[in-house]
Parts: sequence; C-alpha cells; structure tokens
Amino acid sequence: MLKHPIIVDLEKRKTSKKYDPSKRVPPEKMEILYDSLRLTASSINSQPWKFIVIESRSAKQRLAKTFSRKNPHNKKHVFDGSHVILFAHNPKYSIYDYAKVVDADIANGRGVIEDRDKYLAKFSFAELKTDLSGNNAEWTKAQVYIALGNALHTLARLDVDGTAMEGIDPELISQEFEDELAGYVCEVALAVGYHHPEGTNAKLPKSRLAKEDIIQVL
Repeated sequence: MLKHPIIVDLEKRKTSKKYDPSKRVPPEKMEILYDSLRLTASSINSQPWKFIVIESRSAKQRLAKTFSRKNPHNKKHVFDGSHVILFAHNPKYSIYDYAKVVDADIANGRGVIEDRDKYLAKFSFAELKTDLSGNNAEWTKAQVYIALGNALHTLARLDVDGTAMEGIDPELISQEFEDELAGYVCEVALAVGYHHPEGTNAKLPKSRLAKEDIIQVL
C-alpha cells in the first residue's frame, strides 16, 4: 500500500544536528515558508506573533553574540545553516492589537464595518488568558508554537531541513534585537538549511512511539 505523500515527507524529516554551510535555501522556497507562517491558524485569529529572519552575515553575527552565556553548541547552526527565524510573541496582546485583525478581516471581505463591535467582542476569550497587569504571554507563546509546527511541516514538504531551538537566550536576544522585536519576546528559533551528510542524526533511523501508544479513538 502506497503511503500518502504527506506521511512520506514527515517520515523522512529529521532535526538536523549539522548543516552544510555551502548550501543555501533558494528564495522561492523561503517565500513559501514565509507564506505558510502568515497563513498559520491561531486562537481567535489573533496572530500575536512576529518572525525575524536572520539571513545576512551581519545579522548572523548579531545573533551569534546571544549564545555567549548558554547553549553555545547551537551557535554553529547560525552560520552553517542558510537562515534562522526568530519566533516572537506579544506578551501583552491587547484589544488594540486585535482591532487590527478585525479591521483587516473587514477589509478582506470577512465582515462588515457595522458589525465591528460584535467582532471585537471575541477578544473576551483573550481576556480570560490575561492577568491584571495585561500579561498574556503564556497564551500568545502557545500560538507561536502552532506556527513552528506549521513551519516544520512546510519544510518537510519542500525537502528543506530545520532545527527548532529552544536553546537560545531570550534576554540577550531581546537586548540585541530590541528595535526589531519592539516589545515582542523570542523564546524559540528555527534554523533552516540543508543537513550535512556527516551529521549524526542524518544517519539514524526515524523513531517515534507506536501509534497505539499515543492515539485512542473513542
């Protein structure tokens, strides 16, 4: 029985431990990745994220400096990989942020201006996730991980490798990219490129728990 192409792609996808610095991901594939990020689903369509793409040598040098305190082994992905994407979330997502989404929906034909207040009322769900100081970072960070999963799937379909990195320093990234982040917080990044054939993980078989161990159909 032939496997579905999606399953074939996901079975061959592995987290790269070593990248080939001689290979770059072509712009047309990166544009597909960017579109997949933009189209990612999020709670109440909040889209509380910002994606900072590290591509130039100067940007990579800036990012490399943020590995001075911990997880220096991940720094090699910055220079050997083709790109690194910083996945940032808004820790204080407000009704004013959501209003931008609602206004975009109306402009795109998903509603009418007369019902704007009704659409804004959906923000009440976000308010349930917000503390008295206006912080809802736990909720917005969760949305970013939906985008991360979508990106990894997209890369698998594009036959491009990726490495999700929580081994970064959010504090130093916030300092180094203060202007670009503008108050958003980055706690996970994604290295993108092509694996080196000598990378350890490239030689190992795919391994996951059995389907019956994790899925129960009622």
